[in-house]
Amino acid sequence: MIIDCHGHYTTVPAAHTAWRKAQLSSETAPAYPVISDDEIRESIEGSQLRLMRERGVDLTIFSPRASAMAHHEGDETTSRQWAEACNDLIYRVTQLFPDNFAGVCQLPQSPGVPIANSIGELRRCVLELGFVGCNLNPDPSGGHWNSAPLTDRSWYPFYEAMVELDVPAMVHVSAVTNPNFHATGSAYLNADTAAFMQFLQSDLFKDFPDLRMIIPHGGGAVPYHWGRFRGLADMLDRPPLAESVMRNVFFDTCVYHQPGINLLFEVIDLDNLMFGSEMVGAVRGIDPTTGHYFDDTRRYVEALGLSDEDRARVFEHNARRVYPRLAA
Repeated sequence: MIIDCHGHYTTVPAAHTAWRKAQLSSETAPAYPVISDDEIRESIEGSQLRLMRERGVDLTIFSPRASAMAHHEGDETTSRQWAEACNDLIYRVTQLFPDNFAGVCQLPQSPGVPIANSIGELRRCVLELGFVGCNLNPDPSGGHWNSAPLTDRSWYPFYEAMVELDVPAMVHVSAVTNPNFHATGSAYLNADTAAFMQFLQSDLFKDFPDLRMIIPHGGGAVPYHWGRFRGLADMLDRPPLAESVMRNVFFDTCVYHQPGINLLFEVIDLDNLMFGSEMVGAVRGIDPTTGHYFDDTRRYVEALGLSDEDRARVFEHNARRVYPRLAA
């Protein structure tokens, strides 16, 4: 089985997006629109599902569009209403296509609001909607980084809930208002790298040995500067990365060229890598040097010539280990 650990609902029905605009422009959120099953089918079948079939992907771990989470917009009530609407829509996708999609939830984070306030939505999505994980935004400010690091104890109540529910989090930022950063070109990769460095500097995984974090987009800059991070761990008198971080942290394969995938697999242990593509996401075009879509990442992994056993680990078994609720 081939499991894509990184998918977003980027092709939502127009009425959903229109409701969000109305919500942000009104003092009171309007009634959520009626969206038919056929509208959802149309939005999925001609995009994600078509590409999954063309590329031989069996199951996508599916979450709301990351750039649209926009936790900096409005207040806590705004974020809660928006998260619930997005997660309910993901749930409907998983019910219409139960063999093809497993849900991951958006959280109702908001700047200055304790992350503990997001536990209720996590529980609802996991226990009532059957979701297998969550997306956790380390910077709900929209690119200004005025929240405490992910390793701060203010995050611990949420981590306790994650461990209790046995679900991982993908560390994933959202839209950016800081003009210094392009969202997908720099802010996302910066956040991936920053999260890893925070983990390196802390004893988070001593406190939570069963906590699991996915750093997307191939781990940001980390695999490509692995010697720097190993050296920093030594200089900062931290344990080796294999002991202090990599038992709990995993990277996906959302790296959009063959040399990058080659390096990722050369540097990072196979047990820490999960197949992901983020198809119909940040990079949607065709690579003129290959004639194939940049985000058709299965082609890059297949070109590595892995053994059948190693191939199965990357395409299926690692995802099942990191997302144990997939078994349900």
